[in-house]
Amino acid sequence: MLGVVGAKMAANQRSATSSDYSIGRLRFVERTDRDTPQRKDKLDAILAAISEQNLEVVRIAFVDTHGIVRVRPIEARLFSQAACNGVPFTTALFAMDSANNIFQNVFSRDGGFGRDAMGGAGDMLAIPDLDTFRALPWAHKCGWVLSDLYLSSGERCPLDPRLVMQTACGLLAERGFTFVGGVEIECHILRISHPRNDLIDCAQPAEPPQVEALRHGYQYMAENVLDELEPIITRIRHALISVGLPLRIVDAEWGPGQIEISLDPLDDLAAADAAVLLRSTVKQVCRRAGLLASFMAKPALPNVFSCGWHLHQSLRHRASGANVFAEAGKLLSDIGSHFVGGLLENACASAAFSNPTVNGYKRLHANPLAPNRVLWSYDNKGAMCRLVGGMGDQGTHIENRSGDPAANPYLYMGSQILAGLDGIANRLDPGDPLSDPYAQTQRPLMPTGLDEAIDALSASTMFREALGNEFIDHYIAVRRHELRRFQTLVTDWEHREYFEAF
Repeated sequence: MLGVVGAKMAANQRSATSSDYSIGRLRFVERTDRDTPQRKDKLDAILAAISEQNLEVVRIAFVDTHGIVRVRPIEARLFSQAACNGVPFTTALFAMDSANNIFQNVFSRDGGFGRDAMGGAGDMLAIPDLDTFRALPWAHKCGWVLSDLYLSSGERCPLDPRLVMQTACGLLAERGFTFVGGVEIECHILRISHPRNDLIDCAQPAEPPQVEALRHGYQYMAENVLDELEPIITRIRHALISVGLPLRIVDAEWGPGQIEISLDPLDDLAAADAAVLLRSTVKQVCRRAGLLASFMAKPALPNVFSCGWHLHQSLRHRASGANVFAEAGKLLSDIGSHFVGGLLENACASAAFSNPTVNGYKRLHANPLAPNRVLWSYDNKGAMCRLVGGMGDQGTHIENRSGDPAANPYLYMGSQILAGLDGIANRLDPGDPLSDPYAQTQRPLMPTGLDEAIDALSASTMFREALGNEFIDHYIAVRRHELRRFQTLVTDWEHREYFEAF
């Protein structure tokens, strides 16, 4: 029995009435390529699940340039409308930095985007990807679904980060390949000792909460450390599994309250979607327990270690399912070697995606455990790209160890695919894997700051051709705005250094 939801669906099959488009634009999905019989069948199944689980609210979500999940929580009875009409979000969300400061004239005719369809801070429509629908076990009778963004004209929003990953996977599919991505990401879980919710602290950005450790650190992989963290790890495990993520391991890491979470490999877009959901799940479950989970690369906290995002990646043949990187008698197949060649050739430009924050470069260049030179190795974790497997092993893959945990999953993974494809197309030779990464001082450094990475991306013909000038110029503008804010900020170091002495 579909109840109220079923009644709404039946209403959509009659002549439209005013109540049929209280959300979105009437039958907007029919103006896109998403309106298929298979999608209608999937919607029927979701409507039934909404009724059976008595869901009250569905969070319609998309991921912005920064990797922040933006949502509109609609009443569950309106989900059929949302799926058929789209859900409006203001285009101004793409003119905000990570502190939600608007940095361009969103009320101009083109909104500062150079495109009239994005002017006036008007609407773009989020079309739910029904394959991503699930219930959130920690939230009260709440569903959640990721969306793709469309302009009111019916065309895809060119700034939608999910489109970057879809574009990259589409180019792979044209060659007969599927991307296989494994997420291994670190974060800190700390107890909130003072939330700093006084209005004076509610600046933009706000003062973060005061925190304390759940336990001491530095006993790497010690059972007693893990056991002391077990109460919150168990809650995280159950939540991740309940939302359908293929959890492999939750480890106690090196620093106080530091953990690492890894998932089974997933194909194409699902790998990036999983990373989005993983971070949201961890942060929300922890917050409900009075804790703060941070995916910041190098927090400004005493005795806290840096965190990274190690992206495991390979390709498989779409027809046979075989691992493209595995070849008997070789560490890495020719295609795999060219893929690595592309990762190395485009490493500085792609760092703008894998390390999109000012903070991420403090991890790369102030931590001896983080890779900071552009090179690859065979099973050496000091390298930017580490080959795992080899000699025909069907699990052979490349692990990029340079990533910032705060990176946008669609842009991190999508840029890796595009860089690898560039290597395949141009048969780029990565050279032999290097056995002692920290001794290779002749190898080029990773960018030492976000400014260098942005400059490299701006100059990248490959990324501009693959993603278009419109997206690249927008992305660079966002990052440069944040850099200007950082560079004009008077820091604690400056104040201590000069205030009294001069």
